[in-house]
Amino acid sequence: MKLMFIGADHEVTGSCHYIEACEKKILVDYGMEQGKNLFENVELPVEASQIDYVLLTHAHIDHSGLLPLLYQKGFTGRIYATEATCGLCEIMLRDSAHIQMFEAEWRNRKAKRSAQIEKFVPLYNMEDADGAIRLLTPVKYNTKVDICDGISVRYTDVGHLLGSAAIEVWLKENGIAKKIVFSGDVGNKNQPLLRDPERITEADYVVIESTYGDRLHSDQPVDYVKELSRILSDTFKRGGNVVIPSFAVGRTQEMLYFLRQVKEQGLVKEFPDFKVYVDSPLAVDATHIFKQNEAECFDEEALELVNKGINPLTFPGLNLAITTDESKEINDNEEPKVIISASGMCEAGRIRHHLKHNLWREESTILFVGYQANGTLGRALIEGADTVKLFGEQIEVRAQILGLAGMSGHADKAGLLEWMGGFEKKPSAVFVVHGEDTVTDRFAETLGQELYLKAYAPYSGCVVNLADGQVVYKAEPKRITETVRRSVNAVFERLYAAGMRLLAVIRKNEHMANKDLAKFADQINSLADKWDR
Repeated sequence: MKLMFIGADHEVTGSCHYIEACEKKILVDYGMEQGKNLFENVELPVEASQIDYVLLTHAHIDHSGLLPLLYQKGFTGRIYATEATCGLCEIMLRDSAHIQMFEAEWRNRKAKRSAQIEKFVPLYNMEDADGAIRLLTPVKYNTKVDICDGISVRYTDVGHLLGSAAIEVWLKENGIAKKIVFSGDVGNKNQPLLRDPERITEADYVVIESTYGDRLHSDQPVDYVKELSRILSDTFKRGGNVVIPSFAVGRTQEMLYFLRQVKEQGLVKEFPDFKVYVDSPLAVDATHIFKQNEAECFDEEALELVNKGINPLTFPGLNLAITTDESKEINDNEEPKVIISASGMCEAGRIRHHLKHNLWREESTILFVGYQANGTLGRALIEGADTVKLFGEQIEVRAQILGLAGMSGHADKAGLLEWMGGFEKKPSAVFVVHGEDTVTDRFAETLGQELYLKAYAPYSGCVVNLADGQVVYKAEPKRITETVRRSVNAVFERLYAAGMRLLAVIRKNEHMANKDLAKFADQINSLADKWDR
């Protein structure tokens, strides 16, 4: 009966935990790492084909994004998730596969033009995504499910995303019974659409996230509708656009909820008929999933609107851009408008085109409404970057860079403490994960000081014996160096080999004619400029 920490330890993305009990092998989440990674995730301790079950907390890619890879490597077991999470995963995993395949096609097309031989292979493809989707097994909130002899689970609404859940896991082996709770991502209270996180009252162990474990979202409650109205009005008066990098699932729907209220209450008086463009096919599909799961997941306020026949996610002036041509036409229209586009951290997708068209315009506003991970373009912008590189072009940042204070799907320090305070009997141990390096340590200390809990921030590779709570293996921090990256990242391995070959070719042609060397150098510099953002 053991627990092993695989990913999102002293980091925010790539969530994954491994349980071995009752002769079964279980993963809790299997997420993709996003942004800059400081620490090395460990490999799964067994082959994918040996994994019996996956317990999925929610659909965000940093929790679900490697499930197609798991299927590709031989996993054929069940993936348990709430009904809404299953619905969102159907569109999100396919979207992720499309991105993987599109990037591979683009890189191979570029390589062919430059006479490179080795092909870039996508992490997984659409067939893998569809295979993982077929393994999704829906469960209802607050319903205890026996998944095999000795192991039961229950999913509790944690208010982070449509369908998100904390997972209670009961284990009974060799006469020893233990309960471990995985918080998933704990939601912020008083969010639009979604219910507040439900509390869990008892557990032997808790694994809790700490994304905002060292800070409060805001000293005072924020009237988001009023603040959003002010930003829209000020920007439109300058003749600019309000560009909102937004996660396609969750945050986009919340922004639509607020914008409907802005329109309904006539809060932008000078521009009552302003247009809103949602430029994300994934966001459009996700909004349909929200509508399908309103009865089980919406809060009282949203359900009251639904019962009155009001769709809380639509309003006059809302435009949905699906095709590439529709996306391009948005920037051809010079009238002030709102553009909501993914990805939320500006790392990929159509948002980068809208940033290219608006970052240099001092009359426009880039409005961030969610967490920006270390190493992302979004983080660079909110930290004051003067210039950024987009599509090989250096763009000067002249637009206003703003954020809606406290706008987050994650609970802050106070919210996390409140959720942990719901346990009526103190757990034997609490393990803090899913936070930036020092944040996990600080929140573990906070849990000890304020709730008198034994809390630890493990590194990837740490193994705990759940029968007695003892640490079997205390992993040391393994910071990612270039050497480590080469050994664990097959893509980087190929890139590094190509670089070494290039260096060998350069040395071999040391006495080449000067004009040829100059042309070759220009080609190398041009390629380097393209990739060196």
